[in-house]
Amino acid sequence: MIGSFRRIPNFLLKLPFRMTAVAYSGNSPSARNQEAETHFGFETVMESEKWRKVHNVFAEVASSYDLMNDAMSLGIHRIWKDILIEKLAPVAGGNKLLDMAGGTGDIAFRYLKYLNNLPFDVDQATNHVTVSDINQNMLDVGQERFAKMNFKLNQSTIDWVCADAEELPFDDNSYTAYTIAFGIRNVTHIEKALSEAHRVLRPGGRFLCLEFSYVTNDYLRWFYDQYSFQVIPPMGQILASQWQPYQYLVESIRKFPKQEAFKTLIEDAGFKCVEYENLTGGVCAIHSGFKL
Repeated sequence: MIGSFRRIPNFLLKLPFRMTAVAYSGNSPSARNQEAETHFGFETVMESEKWRKVHNVFAEVASSYDLMNDAMSLGIHRIWKDILIEKLAPVAGGNKLLDMAGGTGDIAFRYLKYLNNLPFDVDQATNHVTVSDINQNMLDVGQERFAKMNFKLNQSTIDWVCADAEELPFDDNSYTAYTIAFGIRNVTHIEKALSEAHRVLRPGGRFLCLEFSYVTNDYLRWFYDQYSFQVIPPMGQILASQWQPYQYLVESIRKFPKQEAFKTLIEDAGFKCVEYENLTGGVCAIHSGFKL
């Protein structure tokens, strides 16, 4: 089976509308006063402005994203992602995964490799993964990586969809699993993204989120803060010629809800049996829930 690339015309048609809305609110004091504020790192911005700012961040870092992940985490992010797939533990046939904010393909490729290591026969249903991201630059990097890998898909297919996690262009009850790794803290309305995840999952489907979280040990947290603010932005400047995007990334981690608060948000979206597991002392956590 071969991979395919699919664009969403309706989604792309919305982009100019979003830009028009930003321009309008900027020119109208009354509209600006009515619009809610949110955070972009430690900066307070209007909600419509955050979408644009986050989009620009990932457009700027797309080409160096994987390099910086290895450098910033000393390669540990690979272990975290392996644990995520092991926790998902897909079966041999009939899986349909939506990997949201998965632009460069790290989760999708691990998922497909996991499936390739399972026994299967030609009578089994085909597995499928949709890699989706709001940023086309990130998807472009993922597709280039996939092409260079000469990946053997066996009983699997893959497609790439540019889409907004808050307004997914997929039917209800479409997927058996939904994963999002280091992406949900960047959406403007976390509650909407969680609601959409719940909507597109089939009954019995599983939600898994890998995200930076709150470090529980005081000494580790102090060291982590020093490393985050004193090392990561300069590293971004040296390796990727980008300081500000990595300043935003470390700030956004501190603005994300702590483990219990995020667990409550997932439950409020309708998921059941919600739990989480801290990794590396809470540097990140995997939250899990089911649509029942």
